[in-house]
Amino acid sequence: MNIKNRIPPQLYELLDGSNLAAKQQEAMMLLTVTEDGWPHVAMISVGEIVALSPDTLRLGLWSGTVTTGNILRSGKATLCVFYAGTAMYSRLALSPLEALADAKHPRQRFEARVVSSRADTAQYADILGGVQIALHDPAAVIARWQETVADLHK
Repeated sequence: MNIKNRIPPQLYELLDGSNLAAKQQEAMMLLTVTEDGWPHVAMISVGEIVALSPDTLRLGLWSGTVTTGNILRSGKATLCVFYAGTAMYSRLALSPLEALADAKHPRQRFEARVVSSRADTAQYADILGGVQIALHDPAAVIARWQETVADLHK
């Protein structure tokens, strides 16, 4: 199912910035394109992205990474998420946001407009899971995520 200009409801629920402890195992892939035209894949967590609305996301990425450089250069990325029995692919048009002087965890912040999304399921099989992670220090990481998500709302 193709959806123009918004993410599917189950993805919005995952990325709404709430209840991060219950979502701590979920990870996503963010695809960008390098200067020499190759796809580049990075994993991001629910502590680095928040859905402000079904058509607007914010991302807080580490400065100086290949992914951040690719986004600064192209303004484009694709978010790939496997969640709630569905594979979801969202094309994003990104713009850099100003740095926050009072950020507890400085990041390169971006606002992303959802250009299109596709929710993919198969009639002959169920998607049982996606990229999942186990945090080494859940309390510390979730606290950092909550602070980062709060900064992304600013």
